[in-house]
Amino acid sequence: MAGHEIPEPKDRKPLADPGSEPRTVDEARHACDPAFRHGVVVGFDGSTSSERALAYAIGMAGRSGSGLIIVHVANRLPTTVWAGCEPPVFVDVPDHRTEVLGLELACADYLSEVPWVLVERGGDICHELEEVGREYAADAIVVGSTHGIVGRIFGSVAGRLARRAQRPVVVIP
Repeated sequence: MAGHEIPEPKDRKPLADPGSEPRTVDEARHACDPAFRHGVVVGFDGSTSSERALAYAIGMAGRSGSGLIIVHVANRLPTTVWAGCEPPVFVDVPDHRTEVLGLELACADYLSEVPWVLVERGGDICHELEEVGREYAADAIVVGSTHGIVGRIFGSVAGRLARRAQRPVVVIP
């Protein structure tokens, strides 16, 4: 109705501080919960080796009194697979596995011992684990070892991460 104004509820909180400067997407992405600063980052994809890494990381976070940052790196495929063009461009493939992993982790009794957060990323596993470790100023990154022919041909995530990481990497067999 023209000329009629609906009053705002008195208990409504503002969504943003009107005097604050807007942040870019990169600045917003790098903001993390201070409760998890200096925590333990663990790569998790639901495999047996990542479950062992998660169990170790839970104990490590519990002993140090810090939080646990569980990272799942979603699939990304080069568009050259479909288009046959150069240079390769990466496309995010919907990965519902993160949602399933999140639900499984939320129902897990063994995670009640430490505060934890699940972070989803897309891209190169090594790069993303190190990036999350940097964002949270993690004390360590825990990963499971890779067994099989793929790890021998392309190099394991654990080996590549241990060579390039700027913080301690713990590899769980």
